[in-house]
Amino acid sequence: MIRPARPDDRERLREVQTHLSEPNPALLVYAIDGPPLTLVSAAPDDDPVGYLVAFHDEEAGYVAEIAVEPSHRREGRARRLLAAAFERLRDAECSRVRLAVHPENDAARALYASMGFEEVGRETDYYDDGSEAITMSRDL
Repeated sequence: MIRPARPDDRERLREVQTHLSEPNPALLVYAIDGPPLTLVSAAPDDDPVGYLVAFHDEEAGYVAEIAVEPSHRREGRARRLLAAAFERLRDAECSRVRLAVHPENDAARALYASMGFEEVGRETDYYDDGSEAITMSRDL
């Protein structure tokens, strides 16, 4: 089940976020309390096991962070989170969506490519360790 994040999801989403190689706790706090699109992939008991944070302006969306609990990976949760975000971004009249991914995150890169994303550039010093990010984009 994909649903909007709720304030009572905060602690559980922080736990999920710790599995990212470059977690951004401030982003998650802002996302739950603020205006970004924040979606949760929930288990049958409504416990969050994944989430996606996206922002948008008048034309484009940006997926800022996506995470799924390791024990729930390879279940299609990230794919469903992205599909739900695409729908909401289209509803907001966005025509494109962008994201950044670590060059060594082969699983994420394969997922994004399978969903129509194409590499459009690279950003140097993107991550805290100084490594670059691959910028990807797709039409909505």
